[in-house]
Amino acid sequence: MPNQKISGSGFHHVAIRTHNFEQSIRFYTEALGFVQKIAWGEVPARAVMLDTGDGNYLEIFEREGVAGETTGEANILHFALRCDDCVAATEVARAAGAKVTLEPTVPGVFTNLGLKTKISFVLGPDGEIVEFFESNDL
Repeated sequence: MPNQKISGSGFHHVAIRTHNFEQSIRFYTEALGFVQKIAWGEVPARAVMLDTGDGNYLEIFEREGVAGETTGEANILHFALRCDDCVAATEVARAAGAKVTLEPTVPGVFTNLGLKTKISFVLGPDGEIVEFFESNDL
C-alpha cells in the first residue's frame, strides 16, 4: 500500500563511515555484489553510493583517523527515505514534531555530477537522523 502522507516514500539508502575506504568498497562490491553508481570527493573525504541490487543504496563516507579509534560518531550515519517531494515530506515531519536539521536543499555534489536531487534532514523522536531524498536519477 502506498504511503498516504509522503508521496513516493520508500527506503533509499543507509550511510556509513569507514576508516578503510578501499577495503569497504572491495567488500561491498566484490564480495557482496553491490555496484558503484556514483562517487565524489578526494582523500580523505571520499564518498560513494553503491546500488545494493534493487535500487536501494549503501552510501559510504571515508573517515579520517585509524580504525578502532573512538571518535564519538557512529559508523551508521543516517537512513534515507525516498520521496517525490522533499519539501512536503519535511513539512510532514516538522508538523509531527521532528526537528529539521537541514532544510530542503539541492546538494552541489550531486548537481556537479549532473544529478537532479533535493535532500533534507530531520531528527526522529529518539535523535535518529532521517534524510528525505528526492531524485529521479538515484
